Amino acid sequence: MPTIHDTPPAEVQLELNELRNDLDLNLPRKELDRNILIATWNIREFGGLTEEWNGDEHTPKRDLHSLLLIAEIIKRFDIVAIQEVTGKLKALRHMLKVIGSHWSFILTDVSKGSSGNDERLAYLFDTRKVQLSGLACELVTPNEDVEAISEGAFNRQFSRTPYAVSFKSGSKTFILVTAHILYGKAAEDREPELTAIAQWLKDWSEDINAFDQSLILLGDFNIDRAGDPRYEAFVSTGLHLPDDLAAVRRMIYEKSAKYYDQLSWFKDESGEDKISLTYARGGAYDFTRVALKSRDYTNNSLSWRMSDHLPLWGEFLI
Repeated sequence: MPTIHDTPPAEVQLELNELRNDLDLNLPRKELDRNILIATWNIREFGGLTEEWNGDEHTPKRDLHSLLLIAEIIKRFDIVAIQEVTGKLKALRHMLKVIGSHWSFILTDVSKGSSGNDERLAYLFDTRKVQLSGLACELVTPNEDVEAISEGAFNRQFSRTPYAVSFKSGSKTFILVTAHILYGKAAEDREPELTAIAQWLKDWSEDINAFDQSLILLGDFNIDRAGDPRYEAFVSTGLHLPDDLAAVRRMIYEKSAKYYDQLSWFKDESGEDKISLTYARGGAYDFTRVALKSRDYTNNSLSWRMSDHLPLWGEFLI
């Protein structure tokens, strides 16, 4: 049985080289003491792994070939918030073997119950650039505050509790809050959680006694563009989404109108960003140009090997 450390077959190595070239062309370079590249990526059911170079005849379909491609993309960032890490950690553990010993991770336990979908939230980070700075917590709304959000809007805890972790890079400290909002049976089912997390974060950002008020919210929020009721619930307390990400495609499907993945923060009364970092630019990396092209998969088949979501990223200056 092959392992992740084995020399890849020639066709896999060729594709890795093509991916590296494409990444060089389409992502900013990581520069020490100048920038931090932060990404969010919902990697579809990131759990099991088939230890073969081609897993087409096996379950799960994610194999060593696709995992090397995912790892190559992850390495281009300094911090990556990952949604849909499952109770099984095989794929994550094998990926950590190849991205380098300078990478570390922190993650939640699995979310139980049918709506939790056996998922975890995770952060992977390059310790050469970024370190933990002391805080890791899950966001829980106090029972007495639930009805204050708005009557009937939020009557239970989050299905997958948002996960906040503080980081530092040089003299800059900041907190990332990642979430995977309940999808629900209907789009309206998402609004209570979206409203609740927006209000919770607003209160935190205004608390002078808080651990750190430099909050960046990122993850899969199952919302669409401005004007959609889910979007309006998300920004209802003043969360700001960068203008250059407004029309960026988030999904692997070229004509997709889904804008689920987001990167956001609050602004102050003068319109200045309330974060310690300076946002420079952002985008989504379209791995479909290169990844697994030699196998001529449908988009659905590609989604089970890579993901149906594209990684959404922001470059912040330090």
